[in-house]
Formats: sequence, structure tokens, C-alpha cells
Amino acid sequence: MSLESVKEHLKKWNREKDVLEFDSLSATVDQAADTIGVAPERIAKTLSFRGKEDAAILVVAAGDAKIDNKKFRNTFGFKARMLSAEEVVEQTGHVIGGVCPFGLANNLDVYLDESLKRFTTVFPACGSINSAIELTCDELFQYSEAKQWVDVCKGWQHEETAEKEAVQNK
Repeated sequence: MSLESVKEHLKKWNREKDVLEFDSLSATVDQAADTIGVAPERIAKTLSFRGKEDAAILVVAAGDAKIDNKKFRNTFGFKARMLSAEEVVEQTGHVIGGVCPFGLANNLDVYLDESLKRFTTVFPACGSINSAIELTCDELFQYSEAKQWVDVCKGWQHEETAEKEAVQNK
């Protein structure tokens, strides 16, 4: 059902036929990268967090990015606490491994992390553990109805960029 809700959502832009369905799993970043044949960092993973007043928020980030708790708290004003598997399904309508910012069960706030902007195209899941779609960052922003771009991740920048930021943050 989840894959169908994503396809229905993507019909607004005539992109439902562009959803890729695979015979192999694409539930993890590495599985998706292997299945699609791209570098893991080009997988756009959707992370689900407990927001304010029991509403979840979604952060879509590059496959090699990790949440930076300090940046997250500074951006959103609360601690990064991931949802349980049951809460993810309840809030998004998608199972872990297929979570994406499309065709959601609830109207959730979606944010895109700056880590994605390195790529011409990225591959978010499409509601199932064996699906994805190739989108530009602009398309991802539009189709996910994202609120804004945020900088809440670490581990994806080149060392020289991280060093420059460390000097700037002192």
C-alpha cells in the first residue's frame, strides 16, 4: 500500500512511472547503492524524529551523512530522538527501509539536509524496501513539499571543509 501512496503522490508531477522497483532489497543505504549501482552517498535517506507535540519531522540526508546532535538542537530547538519502528509506520505510513518524504500517512514537516546538494541527482526510497526514484535536489524539494534546507548532519564533508568550519566555529 505504501508504494501505491507514493506513486499516487508523484502523479501530481507525472513521475509515478519513474519509480524504480527492484528484485533485490534497497532497504539500507548500502543495499540501495548496490541495487541501483551508485555510490552510497547518493542515496537520499529519510530519517524520522520525534518533533514537538507528538508530530514527527523528517530529515532527508545523503547516505554518508550522520545527524549532528548539536546542529540538530540549534536548528530545531529540541533534542534529536528517532522514532521507533512502530512510530515510523504510524507517522509516515512507510516501513523502515522504505521511508520517504512522499505519500505520507500524516502531514509531516520535511527538511532536506545540505549534504544532498553535492549531487546532481539522488535516490530516495519510494515507500517499500525495494523501490527508489532518481530526482534532482530541486525535484526532491518540490515533490517532498519540504519546508527548507537545513544543515544538521556531519561526516559527509571533505576534511578540508570540516577543518575550515572548525576554525570558523572557534
